[in-house]
Amino acid sequence: MVFLIAYVAITRATMNPYKEYNFSRFMQEVDNSGVREVTIAESRVTGYLTTGERFRTYIPMEYPELLNTLRRQNVIITGEPGRPSTWVSALLSWVPFLLLIGFWIFFMRQMQAGGGKGAMAFGKSRARLLTPHQKKVTFKDAAGVDEAKEELREVIEFLKEPQKFQKLGGRIPKGVLLVGPPGTGKTLLARAVAGEANVPFFSISGSDFVEMFVGVGASRVRDLFEQGKKNAPCIIFVDEIDAVGRHRGAGLGGGHDEREQTLNQLLVEMDGFESNESVILVAATNRPDVLDPALLRPGRFDRRVVVPRPDVKGREGILAVHIRRIPLASDVEVSIIARSTPGFSGADLANLVNEAALNAARMNQKTVTMEDFEMAKDKVLMGAARKSLIISEQEKRVTAYHEAGHALVATMTPGADPLHKVTIIPRGMALGVTMQLPVDDRHTYPRRFLEGQLAIMMGGRLAEELFLDTMTSGAGNDIEQATQLARRMVCQFGMSKLGPLTFGSQQEMIFLGREISQHRVYSEDTARTIDKEVHALV
Repeated sequence: MVFLIAYVAITRATMNPYKEYNFSRFMQEVDNSGVREVTIAESRVTGYLTTGERFRTYIPMEYPELLNTLRRQNVIITGEPGRPSTWVSALLSWVPFLLLIGFWIFFMRQMQAGGGKGAMAFGKSRARLLTPHQKKVTFKDAAGVDEAKEELREVIEFLKEPQKFQKLGGRIPKGVLLVGPPGTGKTLLARAVAGEANVPFFSISGSDFVEMFVGVGASRVRDLFEQGKKNAPCIIFVDEIDAVGRHRGAGLGGGHDEREQTLNQLLVEMDGFESNESVILVAATNRPDVLDPALLRPGRFDRRVVVPRPDVKGREGILAVHIRRIPLASDVEVSIIARSTPGFSGADLANLVNEAALNAARMNQKTVTMEDFEMAKDKVLMGAARKSLIISEQEKRVTAYHEAGHALVATMTPGADPLHKVTIIPRGMALGVTMQLPVDDRHTYPRRFLEGQLAIMMGGRLAEELFLDTMTSGAGNDIEQATQLARRMVCQFGMSKLGPLTFGSQQEMIFLGREISQHRVYSEDTARTIDKEVHALV
């Protein structure tokens, strides 16, 4: 900074090449024919002497005869528009220097705001803090997960009254792992715990820890736990922890050193928690099988809370929460909607209510009717109708027979789910859809039911052969699903002449969590028998 100031001062000192003359000497030089040319700008006169020297002077306002005198001496005269005042000129000359100082101050403040963690604060935690004064989420907003809420109520008691447990030698759990399919409300439950306990809530995604720069993830983990300890009692929530907590030293193509360093730092920080710090780590994942065993051991994640898809009663409670914000018609029955949406998660039900409200608004209705919910359910389950798709009459005829075959077999098969809707209006990627809706939630499937599903899947192809004497590619997806189901019945469920045996062990890619190969741990003769059994089922 000192060098910059000196540079500007020297530059300004050397920027004045004129020799200052008073007006009397200037007129003396004019009378002696010593002036070659002048440039006049308002009261300022600059120019050259006959010797080549540059000069500058100023004209008194009471001397109007200057131009006549100069013309008599054959001096070259040039006019110049007026210039800004001296103060304005000085200010303009300092503008670049002031901008440089301002930029330097701004950069230093940004560095200080980043906590001194390095350039651009790469090591600063990206966790978002929700304080108790902000909008709260409570257990009233999380419906359909009663068992999970009961497990988490104890965590709230730990945060509110830790002495109650410590005086009996109990230890506050350091971590709670929420496990469940996507959309079941794991993040909502974590926020509800913080809202019920009335404590600060730090929220961050597992992917926010990992960067391309080595050491950044570990630094962010340290910073996150430091913030948590400063705001204790509090809850730190890590969503999708499998992004940073996967098995170490596994997977294809080598490990990711930065990710493993981040995981190691997370393990160290969780070990460094003291029972009296009242900081609880809550994490959520839908892939607990890929997490590192060191992360799951007691002392780190002491509790594992399963958040499953809701049953009929749970779906009814979730719908009751979401429909509070929309005006309902008198014909809407929440219990019927809940029974007709088996397998829906909390996010699916929220989307269903939103689609119904949008459909009612599209029709300029004042309330949301049962018909709107039916249309929304069809859109969610089968996709949006593509009414503008141009289909030939022959393809319509084939599609109609195909879907009629599915519907007829579904109606005639004992124990099959009731038929809900049959349409040849293209929806999603399909030219037609035959949809069944279960009466109850199923958790186990009898062999007879699965055989009925195979028959329903192949009903479309059978109708094409019987009534049209042809086969089309429209049954391709049905055949693929039927083959997969039959192979699972033989190789996983033990529903064949081979007996209650499992054939084939799957190898999974740790980083992607997907099946990449299947080891054959059986002979060629057994493989041929499996193929025969699959063929017989289909």
